[in-house]
Amino acid sequence: MLNVQNLSSGIQGNLWDMVLGAGIMVKLVLIILLAFSVLSWAIIIYKYSIIRKMERESIAFLDFFWSKKQFTPIFEACVDYKFTPLSRLFAAGYNELMQVRIPKKDTALSQFNVGEFDSIQRSLKKTMSNEISRMEKAVAFLATTGNTTPFIGLFGTVWGIMNSFRGIGLKGSASLAVVAPGISEALIATAMGLIAAIPAVVAYNHFVTRINRMAVEMENFAGDFLNIVERELRKEKG
Repeated sequence: MLNVQNLSSGIQGNLWDMVLGAGIMVKLVLIILLAFSVLSWAIIIYKYSIIRKMERESIAFLDFFWSKKQFTPIFEACVDYKFTPLSRLFAAGYNELMQVRIPKKDTALSQFNVGEFDSIQRSLKKTMSNEISRMEKAVAFLATTGNTTPFIGLFGTVWGIMNSFRGIGLKGSASLAVVAPGISEALIATAMGLIAAIPAVVAYNHFVTRINRMAVEMENFAGDFLNIVERELRKEKG
């Protein structure tokens, strides 16, 4: 009966032997690909954790926002929502609102010009842009990994095959026993390139989708914030 554990150990041992027996250039390619893979997985784990916390806090912040009737207690509670960009978006809009309003006794919102109202919109847009850039930070490296590592691996493969044919010329023999070891060592580079690229591409597409979803949520929240401010202004002027 075939012993699966022994077979697995034999395959791993052969792979390790092929890596050790590869040429200097192929080893260098494998080291580069390993570095890409390690960095990609570190980014994937980190961004997944951050985006997950961000989405959870966004839901909690929206519930809190709509449960309150005044901006001041919401602003004071923003420090408790460190991960969601909605809290920072609200804080930016609130701070701009407090700067452009004309203070009036016992009034949270006071009359101000249309140009000053536009300044709140610009502040919200700037904050949204900054938050999107912050969410996208390091995600581009996953796209770079997915686009470049297959070609780096292919380069290692081509280099290894060139050495194999060079060995054929030196030995004057083209038998499978002469060619197979060099080619198998070279193909490891291609396999390693795909191992690094595939998770990076999948993670990149996944993160881009979730970041776009969060960007839409920020736009909707900014619109709701401006609508509330506009309604309060109409009440004051009415």
